[in-house]
Amino acid sequence: MLNFSREKYLKVTGGALGLREEIEKIVNQVYEKEFKNIFLIGSGGAVATFYPFEFMINATSTIPAYAEIAAEFILQNHKQFSKDSLVILSSLSGTTQETVAAAKYCKERGATTIGLTGEYNQPLAETVDYPIVNFAENDYASDSNQLILYLLLFKLMHKNGDFPEYDAFAMQLEELPEKLMEAKEQFEPKAEAFANAYKDEPYHMVVGSGNTWGRAYSYAMCVLEEMQWIKTKSIHAAEFFHGTLELVEEDTSVILLKGEDETRPLMERVERFAEKYTKKLTVIDTKEYELAGISAEFRKYLSSIVTSSLLQRISVHLEEKRNHSLDIRRYYRTVTY
Repeated sequence: MLNFSREKYLKVTGGALGLREEIEKIVNQVYEKEFKNIFLIGSGGAVATFYPFEFMINATSTIPAYAEIAAEFILQNHKQFSKDSLVILSSLSGTTQETVAAAKYCKERGATTIGLTGEYNQPLAETVDYPIVNFAENDYASDSNQLILYLLLFKLMHKNGDFPEYDAFAMQLEELPEKLMEAKEQFEPKAEAFANAYKDEPYHMVVGSGNTWGRAYSYAMCVLEEMQWIKTKSIHAAEFFHGTLELVEEDTSVILLKGEDETRPLMERVERFAEKYTKKLTVIDTKEYELAGISAEFRKYLSSIVTSSLLQRISVHLEEKRNHSLDIRRYYRTVTY
């Protein structure tokens, strides 16, 4: 595969899964303290990664969960937040100003805090009560964070009596990195074909729902816009027919991220519409990937990580075909704002 290191990928994902014992100890400790709700706080791609987990918790557990954008959360005076909240924050660098500020805000108010990051000795890790650290660069950070969150949040739900299948689920996660690489290899020709066909495309619509909505939001904003400077709109499938459909023409690029959770019918509705009105429809459907060894009952939870893992291959090919590095920025962390 183009610009892909199997060794590096397995090191990063293996590092995340290798934290299982540490994560479960943290869960046991915070559960003994007791908490009344969970706040998932981040900025940009980090909060987008939390969105599917907010959906999963609220669809699976009786624990109320709130995914919040760090900068807004500090200003909002959220009435569900208190010293009895469990707060999970995420910043790969550990230096994202808004997220670090949110961590300090939560600590000052007595909430229990957990921080997901790729670096020790950085502000987020030094601020939170429980840092969970796995080194990962941008290319594989999403998979690393999601694997950690599967262990962390599903163990919390298990402790709450909502997910008795946790042990089986966690065991199957051990096999997931290999299965994701198989999915990447299967998707590789499609990723290259997409990049060839759309390297000069000026605008995309990216549609998701349920466990893929966060991926639609982050891929539009953090990759196509930030890393490739392509105008893009992320649309929730449930809202597609409340405005966005009017902008679809036969040459409009529409990218659908179809998962396997309860909201799949919403995506199928958009797909039926798009098939009629645009010649530029791309469907990425997690059902097309075998994931041998993963139980059918767990597949819906994995739609997010499968989708993001496949989208990484499109990113690499766009970078090459457009001759536009994924690392170059005009403004982000380059100028004062």
